[in-house]
Amino acid sequence: MTRILSALLLGLAASAPAAADAAAPAAPAGKAVVLSGADLYTVSHGVIPGGELLIRDGKIAALGAHVDAPADAARIELKGRRIYPGYIAADSILGLTEVEAVRATNDFTEVGAINPNVRAEVAVNPDSELIAVARANGVLTALVVPQGGRESLFTGQSALLQLDGWTWEQMTLRAPVGVHLNWPSARVPPWLPEEARGKAEEAARQRRAELDQAMADARAYAAAQRAGQVKTPDLRWAALLPVLAGQRPLFVHADTAEAIRDALAFAAREKLRLVLVGGSDAWRFADTLKAQDVAVILGSSHSLPARRWEAYDTVYASAAKLAKAGVRLAIANDAGPSFERNLPYQAASYAAFGLGEEAALRAITLGAAEILGVADRLGSLDVGKDATLFVANGDALDDRSGVERAWIGGREIDVSSKHTRLYEKYQSKYRGEPKR
Repeated sequence: MTRILSALLLGLAASAPAAADAAAPAAPAGKAVVLSGADLYTVSHGVIPGGELLIRDGKIAALGAHVDAPADAARIELKGRRIYPGYIAADSILGLTEVEAVRATNDFTEVGAINPNVRAEVAVNPDSELIAVARANGVLTALVVPQGGRESLFTGQSALLQLDGWTWEQMTLRAPVGVHLNWPSARVPPWLPEEARGKAEEAARQRRAELDQAMADARAYAAAQRAGQVKTPDLRWAALLPVLAGQRPLFVHADTAEAIRDALAFAAREKLRLVLVGGSDAWRFADTLKAQDVAVILGSSHSLPARRWEAYDTVYASAAKLAKAGVRLAIANDAGPSFERNLPYQAASYAAFGLGEEAALRAITLGAAEILGVADRLGSLDVGKDATLFVANGDALDDRSGVERAWIGGREIDVSSKHTRLYEKYQSKYRGEPKR
């Protein structure tokens, strides 16, 4: 029996995705560091050409054309380089999945439709290779979001993580950030057979009824708690109390015009702070979103228009339309961990179709930080904020540029990844090294 168990364990170890070669978390910040000579893309107050930035005690202690630094501060010359605040992936499952086709590595969905109590951060795998791949391209912070299945409504609570640390506790910057809801859209494809269409419409009505009942139960629980009548806590409704009180936002994932319209009406009726996630058709409601102060975490620009009659640039131009109306805006991938490294290129595609480079950069840095409630710590190069930033050898929104160095909370991290190690491996093959 012992031999059989040992064989099984060895087999599992051999088949499991390995992270043994992942870089160790950065060492604690030591003495002060001056980054000198690079152009500082502050996001909040323009560009400081050939400036200096002082990192001390994990924070940005000073920046400008010249800074007064301690005598023992280390000095790093970066002439010809650019320094940016770290990108923020505002809709992610980094750390909750490793290999999509290997079910045992996927832990981003809970069973059942009503799970507002699920906490994303406790399931995060700090050793994920995908984390290193993302931060190698400047993504240094991520909002990790429970996703839920097709029938899910409340999927859980998101957590904002810095992408460095031995444990999820060390990585967590803020948790929970908000509760997430997959909006139960009533839209049914017109090409469905009549019987199937009827079943789909009935299923949509049932999901809306289930959502309404959940809200009623949560409000009843809140009233019972205020009256001191709750003997045994219900974690589901307890998680919704800060949302009902307006202390925490409800992140509603909705894309179609019908779903967004219904979600806005729902939020107004329930008096909730709403953040719209995805929002493919959000540009159609730009003025309403602005009037109701609803922020949008806009999904991928790398997708096709939803309708055959729409112009080819419908998706690309949507961010510019939202920004023009004054909607608070962030840009994110569509919660695909393998593609978080492409976050700046999502922003660049929106930038090329009217948004502009400055606004696009803001949407993956300070704009995201403001929506997630951490603008006092992240999103721009400002005195007092966390020294979470990176050095690029060119325009960071241009895929021809690369990230050369990075710091998270004042700790310099290793920006290598499985991708870079494979690149270096096969570069040596084609350099014509002697055969053995």
